Amino acid sequence: MALQKKAVTINDISGMGRCSVTVACPVLSAAGIETSVLPTALLSTHTGGFTDYFFLDLTDEMTKIMKHWQSLDRRFDAIYSGYLGSSAQIEKVNEFIDIFKDDNTFIMVDPVMGDAGRFYAGISEEYLDGMKKLCGRADVIVPNITEALFLLGKDYTEGPYTEAYIKDVMKEISTFGCKRIVLTGVCFDENNVGAACYEPEVDSFSVFLAPRIEGFYHGTGDVFASALLSGLLNNKTLAESTKIAVDFTEDSIIRTRDAKADTRYGVYFEQELPSLIKKLGL
Repeated sequence: MALQKKAVTINDISGMGRCSVTVACPVLSAAGIETSVLPTALLSTHTGGFTDYFFLDLTDEMTKIMKHWQSLDRRFDAIYSGYLGSSAQIEKVNEFIDIFKDDNTFIMVDPVMGDAGRFYAGISEEYLDGMKKLCGRADVIVPNITEALFLLGKDYTEGPYTEAYIKDVMKEISTFGCKRIVLTGVCFDENNVGAACYEPEVDSFSVFLAPRIEGFYHGTGDVFASALLSGLLNNKTLAESTKIAVDFTEDSIIRTRDAKADTRYGVYFEQELPSLIKKLGL
């Protein structure tokens, strides 16, 4: 039996609410991937839909953790960065890559900066410039439409979009240096939404859509990105991994909607893990 692949997720820990680390760890673990955590912050809950939450910045502690791991001569098959709270944390990720990346390490960057045409709080021009450079080091980046347009310095345009427009956005992002792009929030009409993937080297473009479900479901970006990485680390193609991630996210949202759950706490992805494992062929 082959050794498990090893991934590290660089992200915040929200004590309550399915997002960031509390999504990445179970999804990647179910996919047979040993998952380590480099925490960027500790929160009582995630920030979407909650107020008066506790927040502890862990930027200084990131360095201490990295130093210990370096003493263990630890290496990773994948480095996956998600929400980063400051420009200083972007530099910590760059430092981590410098130390732990080897010729076989896969880097995925989810440039978490905003949604629905708005930046999240605390995103500065310095942060945006740093994120562009970090994306340039990635094997794959996973922005939503808002983040992609902000990275390009373009005004947000609400969908539906044309296929030509989506492909042009992805081609332009590829000039940052990232090898592959998966863009979420893609829609060509009012009834369906999903993701597109693009591989610049071979000019390969694919789109995978699912029926739109009304409402806002927190944490779905983390669900999608974790499922995507699960596919890629299990030797699925970019297109196959994107479809797996779209279907897994859609199924998790449907389960949450049908349960009439409080969506502030994220989606019911746990019961969909068996179907993810099956899709991965494990």
